[in-house]
Amino acid sequence: MTAAAEPRVVRRETSPVLAFLGRRLLGGLVALFVASILIFAALNVLPGDPASVILGRNATPQAEAVLTKRMQLDRPAAARYADWLGGFLHGDLGLSAVSLAQGQHETVWHQISGPLKNSAILAAIAALFMIPLSIGLGVIGPIYSGKAVDHAISILSLGAIALPEFVTGSLLIGVFFVGLDWLPPVAIVPPGANPLDNPSELVLPVLTLLFASLAAGVRMVRAGMTEVLQTEYVQTARLNGVAERRVLWRYALRNALAPSVQVLAQNLQWLIGGIIITESVFAYPGIGTALVNAVQNRDVTVVQSVAMLIAVVYVLLNLLADLVVMLLVPKLREPA
Repeated sequence: MTAAAEPRVVRRETSPVLAFLGRRLLGGLVALFVASILIFAALNVLPGDPASVILGRNATPQAEAVLTKRMQLDRPAAARYADWLGGFLHGDLGLSAVSLAQGQHETVWHQISGPLKNSAILAAIAALFMIPLSIGLGVIGPIYSGKAVDHAISILSLGAIALPEFVTGSLLIGVFFVGLDWLPPVAIVPPGANPLDNPSELVLPVLTLLFASLAAGVRMVRAGMTEVLQTEYVQTARLNGVAERRVLWRYALRNALAPSVQVLAQNLQWLIGGIIITESVFAYPGIGTALVNAVQNRDVTVVQSVAMLIAVVYVLLNLLADLVVMLLVPKLREPA
């Protein structure tokens, strides 16, 4: 008798996209965990007692002891870190230390939700212009290589890289407010109001963010387009009579964008970092202003939460950039 045939085991191959995203997501979670430790440690090794700093020099030892108890500073650092991280994962950012010193119980989320919305609007408007402008100007450069348009784009890109946000903002105020009196020099948004109610106040902050974050993306797209336009398949498409517009937008741009996506993601990250300086220049009540005030007041819980939220945004932008690269490059979606 012949032995019974063994059942055949069918192995299902994991999608390369899902496997790639899984690895990136795991790496992002590890990075956020390390960031949380560094943020908590950095704020808890600063010199001086937070309770005494918040209450001021005239605080009595009894008042400092009460605030220390309310802020749970008498507990071990590991226990406080675990409580903070667990609360953050559940959406509970804790109570503001300054509000506790004032005998109130204002949550960190209630304190930063308004500024966070204002900053999100400002960043979204800047990103809405930054991405297409980076791609458009990066494509125009190689098309008019060596001409006045190309030289103008290169000079503007170099100037944007060289000037920090506070210098750019000050120059824009000098031109559009002091010189021309066209735009307001500050962007004052009352609590609870929508920044879009007065769009003229957002023009100079958006221009400042754009000028600071646009340069690297333009230069990267331009370099990629210049390289791709010299490849054999682009030259073959031109020899076969394919329309120049189709060659540029169908063949060249798709391959030039893949290495530029990470740079564009970094530009978005720089844009978020530049918000802190830009908001200070234009007195814009966003998360950057809230963070500066929290640092000055030694409001540890607010600083921890804002820094962690920024870290989460950075990781999500990197993950999104990796996904876009996979969509642009078919080879990355093929099984190994």
